[in-house]
Amino acid sequence: MPLDLEDILGSRRAERLDLHRAFLNPQLVRVLQTLGFDRTYVRGEGAYLIDDTGERTLDFLSGFGVFALGRAHPGVKAALHQALDLDLPNLVQLDAALLPGVLAEALVDRAHPGIERVFFTNSGAESVETAIKFARCATGRDRIVYCDHAFHGLTTGALALNGGAEFRSGFGPLLPGCDRVPFGDAGALARALAGRDVAAVVVEPIQGKGVYEAPVEYWHEVEALCRAHGTLFVADEVQTGMGRTGRFFCHDHFGVRPDMITLSKALSGGYIPVGAVLTSARIFDAVYSSMDRAVVHSSTFARNQLAMVAGLATLAAFEDENIVERARVMGDRLVAALAPLVERHELLAEVRGRGLMIGLEFAAPSTHGRARFRLMELARKGMFSQLVVVPLYHRHRILTQVAADNVNIVKLLPPLIIGDEEIDRFVAALDDVLTDAGRSSALLVEVGRTMARGSLAARTHRRGARAPGDRVR
Repeated sequence: MPLDLEDILGSRRAERLDLHRAFLNPQLVRVLQTLGFDRTYVRGEGAYLIDDTGERTLDFLSGFGVFALGRAHPGVKAALHQALDLDLPNLVQLDAALLPGVLAEALVDRAHPGIERVFFTNSGAESVETAIKFARCATGRDRIVYCDHAFHGLTTGALALNGGAEFRSGFGPLLPGCDRVPFGDAGALARALAGRDVAAVVVEPIQGKGVYEAPVEYWHEVEALCRAHGTLFVADEVQTGMGRTGRFFCHDHFGVRPDMITLSKALSGGYIPVGAVLTSARIFDAVYSSMDRAVVHSSTFARNQLAMVAGLATLAAFEDENIVERARVMGDRLVAALAPLVERHELLAEVRGRGLMIGLEFAAPSTHGRARFRLMELARKGMFSQLVVVPLYHRHRILTQVAADNVNIVKLLPPLIIGDEEIDRFVAALDDVLTDAGRSSALLVEVGRTMARGSLAARTHRRGARAPGDRVR
């Protein structure tokens, strides 16, 4: 009997939290219920999520940057429907299919002249893992240098390059030979490379955890130091790439030429997991150096025909809709609209970023409310940023995220298709929340009440929950 998807979605919708508790991640359910983020979404449409009551939530998280084109993009959907109808011969493995070559060509065409080859992956973390292996093989060296605050993924090799202690805890020992330097400190990098034993420097052009930036001069020094010491320069563009910052690759802002570029997230169009490592022929040929080594590094689903179609359709939409330029223009518009809020609200210390990757950093006011801010920080460092994220969601139906653990930074990653309406809605909502935050403790009470209700609802739900599958037909 064929699968009846509508029946499953309709008849079992009420079980979703119980199923996650029983078979997936019960701690995530607790977090969602505590924050009151446990709504039942039934549809995605452009920059919006629609729940089972018909209410629309403006999505300024976009799946951590996956939905650059928004949700349910008609061009990507149509291409995938066409691919399914064609019954393409998929994953033959002993084959050189057309579509991976076409997508690789399109990506190489968008990169600097030193980029000549592509290895496809299933995710950003897998792309980073591939870059580590390729760098070690091409240089004959073991060490990898990364930066503090970095986030390169959560698989074991990528985790060894992760600057967040909260992610590393409990998973050691990690990949040896991985050394951390301060982000933006060219002198520290020079010292790390002095022994001429470093295979690669892996770095995000803008750090996702915190939206931290370094000056243009730093990037030229990174490139020069890598060249001088025989070290490969790897730009992790998993989140910053694909137009997010107003250029197709973020490193293009700085005029540098990395030896390898990692991609994922937005390349998928939001449908099929896909990632890529872009590299020079010299590096690629050092790995695949003979017929005996033709499959020395591979990934079963990496050249999945549907993933290739999603990537090609995404790039076509980028061209047709001028997405990269739109990201630049809308990013400038959003930053300009936020600038008066920095003047109006002492709690908002800085707005930074490029294109539509923006960080809002909050700090204690100098006078009114300073003691209240410090009290929150004593309770939990970074607590104030939750006092922004939670009411943005509950009052204004806007989904955002705290940029990292223990920091008062909210990161904005809206779809690159947003327009003036979405920008105006967000700025007005943030103004409202910060006005209350600066005026009294009412916002703290409101968020506390929301979390208390969520915790109570979670306990009540657990006591009365049916076992998954124990449902009325």
